[in-house]
Amino acid sequence: MATGWKTNINLKARDILSGATTRGLTLGAEHLLGESNKRVPIEEATLERSGTVSVDPAKLQAVVSYNTPYAVRQHEEMGYQHDAGREAKYLENAMNANVDPIREIIAGELRKEL
Repeated sequence: MATGWKTNINLKARDILSGATTRGLTLGAEHLLGESNKRVPIEEATLERSGTVSVDPAKLQAVVSYNTPYAVRQHEEMGYQHDAGREAKYLENAMNANVDPIREIIAGELRKEL
């Protein structure tokens, strides 16, 4: 009987924490998208508008992506000229600059549940 009780508690805790983690990942990825959009090369804003957040709750994974035929090239080509504040490596640089805030967003969602 104790084993069943313990298992039920663990399953409930896992479900609660999984939901909080998924919310945290979603909010963290949305934060990253917003920060990346501040850096993304912009001419007509098509690249910026193509940015999306995808979350896989089963894998506890979040992805920020841009969906234009030239998104990767704009990200990787260091020789392109951009408007002030806009840059190549827009997503990578935004991620590197926001690791701590994103971790805090995820941790905050977990703290709310605990």
